[in-house]
Amino acid sequence: MTQSIDTHPKAEKVLISLIRKASPARKLSQVRSLSRVMIQLSKRAIARANKNVDEQEVDLIFVAHHYGSSLAERLRQYLEEKARNEKS
Repeated sequence: MTQSIDTHPKAEKVLISLIRKASPARKLSQVRSLSRVMIQLSKRAIARANKNVDEQEVDLIFVAHHYGSSLAERLRQYLEEKARNEKS
């Protein structure tokens, strides 16, 4: 029995074998790449759902959704303070 309903059992065996043979660096690289794509897709969905917000606000919504509104609010305050300091 396969783990994936849309993958042929022979193909799945090959994929699992390739994963097992990959170096830790290669595995980490693949995980980082997948994470980067997930973040990009999530932010794109946020931007599409909130057409009136800028990139920074999209980032803050992302943080609120994935890490909590408390952290997002602290990040917002930090960014505002940083912007004020850069103007002075």
